[in-house]
Amino acid sequence: MPHSFGLRARTRHLFSRDFRTKGPVRLSTYLTTFKVGDIVDIKANGAIHKGMPHKYYHGKTGVVYNVTKSSVGVICYKVVGNRYIEKRVNLRIEHVKHSKCRENFVKRVKDNARLKAEAKAAGKTIDVRRKAAEPKGPRYVSTIKNAPITISPVPYEALV
Repeated sequence: MPHSFGLRARTRHLFSRDFRTKGPVRLSTYLTTFKVGDIVDIKANGAIHKGMPHKYYHGKTGVVYNVTKSSVGVICYKVVGNRYIEKRVNLRIEHVKHSKCRENFVKRVKDNARLKAEAKAAGKTIDVRRKAAEPKGPRYVSTIKNAPITISPVPYEALV
């Protein structure tokens, strides 16, 4: 076959549906609410050809800037040469999903606010900054009924 440069060239596996997710699109996809400012992941659904993103944007994360009845506009950044260019992509909602990239951050902020409120009520100060994993504490190994064993390498023998 000749070498092709079409819009969907080299997307045989990229746009294919996952195992056990083939068939019609779930209704929950259409019932998802998107608002301006939401962070979304772009993941093309091969079953829906309308409003499909270019293969470059598959797997990218962006921010919703426009919402219509069946699609959303997403701002994401593309590396061109030595700079980032802001790209505005209009996609149908079958090709986007809410991103989970901020879940841990938002959870940590809420936990820190709760801890600060508790500490303030108790009249104490608290450090809510993240800390690196510290080295493990010391351990003592008893040699009673546990004599040290000297291990030496076994010489290589060809067993052919």
